[in-house]
Amino acid sequence: MAEFRPDTRPVDLSLFELFKIGPGPSSSHTIGPMAAGLDFRRRVLELPGRVLDRAAGLRAVLLGSLSATGKGHGTDRAVAAGLLGWAPETVDAPAFARLLGGDDPRAEIELSGHTLVLTPDDIEFGPLVHDHPYANTLILKLMGPQGPLFEQTYYSIGGGFIQWEGYQPPERGRPKHAYRTMAGLLGLLEGGLTLARVMLDNETAITGASERDVLAGLDRILEAMDASVTRGLETEGLLPGPIGLSRKAAGLSARSSERQARADRTLLELDAWALAAAEENAAGGVVVTAPTSGSAGVVPAVLRHLRTRRRLSRKNIRQGLLTAAAVGFLIKHNASIAGAEVGCQGEIGSASAMAAGLLCTALGRGPDTAASAAEIALEHNLGLTCDPVMGFVQIPCVERNAMAAVKACNAFLLASGGDPARQKVGFDVVVEVMLETGRDMSCNYKETSQGGLAVNLANC
Repeated sequence: MAEFRPDTRPVDLSLFELFKIGPGPSSSHTIGPMAAGLDFRRRVLELPGRVLDRAAGLRAVLLGSLSATGKGHGTDRAVAAGLLGWAPETVDAPAFARLLGGDDPRAEIELSGHTLVLTPDDIEFGPLVHDHPYANTLILKLMGPQGPLFEQTYYSIGGGFIQWEGYQPPERGRPKHAYRTMAGLLGLLEGGLTLARVMLDNETAITGASERDVLAGLDRILEAMDASVTRGLETEGLLPGPIGLSRKAAGLSARSSERQARADRTLLELDAWALAAAEENAAGGVVVTAPTSGSAGVVPAVLRHLRTRRRLSRKNIRQGLLTAAAVGFLIKHNASIAGAEVGCQGEIGSASAMAAGLLCTALGRGPDTAASAAEIALEHNLGLTCDPVMGFVQIPCVERNAMAAVKACNAFLLASGGDPARQKVGFDVVVEVMLETGRDMSCNYKETSQGGLAVNLANC
């Protein structure tokens, strides 16, 4: 195997870039395109008035898996929402669900006194294979009578993150404690720092926010995660779309108390909580990317278990969430969390690893144990394909959240019951292998619905 060459810059992500509040069902296909539409709107509003005076409409071209599964993921509605000025973190989920639908499927977009109408016909679902550097690419255009007056190419790179043609990373503070790999992070902790202190110091250094504001922001994330579980448990019926998939979380939760064995009750509760948030995501409800929308049920399920069954303090739970962030940061920094880039191993696998590390820290285990647990969880999701049936984040996506939550708990048990010093495979190696596996994976298995379960179930 070639030598692992991680990103040479230190990790400089913000906690609130990894954990984003927004509508489902997909961070890459919904939150990212919405952010792109919002950015394009801002750019258009900065154009000279004479350009807007000639504007006749707007057009979007979706490429890669944004085209292949964009309908099922709500990408067309997400672009329209962003152009309307709606932001992911504050969007009205029911209004978003109605966008571009009904008897009059148009969006009227006000731009400095000019009203431009966007219809479904203005959104082109382009080719799957293209020459742009990222699989999920979209091109937004301000149209004039003779053609484009202004256009911008955007890339949705996973977890709601976007870049664009000519992108330069934003100016931000340098992390106080620089690390690039898990080995480097653990090395920092040998000097007496705690992982929580590293994460908080870096967040304040990078963003300029006060520690008090950072902690308040983490509490908002925790509340939003738990709210997604609660809404999912309170809702029954069919998920939207042609599959006709029934929600199961509420029923599983109710039946968990009937189980005689405590272990069965615990597992069934965890399943129900993970399904609840994942079903909310599939229905277009508000969730938190952790690290993506498609994997938004894993960490919240584990957090609810820690809060309600283990009765942990808010401080312990916060510290666990900071460990989850460190794991997610390292995977994103050195590989990918995007299903379109590396398959579902980058989404569900990352979420399971994050939750495993979270459990270790919250329950008082050391950072070396947390790293081992994260490695075990990620290792046993290697090669997991992203093959959503009919392009909807439902089958197999919803149940995968439950499986990943249970796998995180078992990874915690394996790591905490063993000796991290005797672990043969390191976290950084598994991240490298995950990236290489994703590069070797056929595009049929990377969020395009052109292979695997998506094809076989559709043919049954």
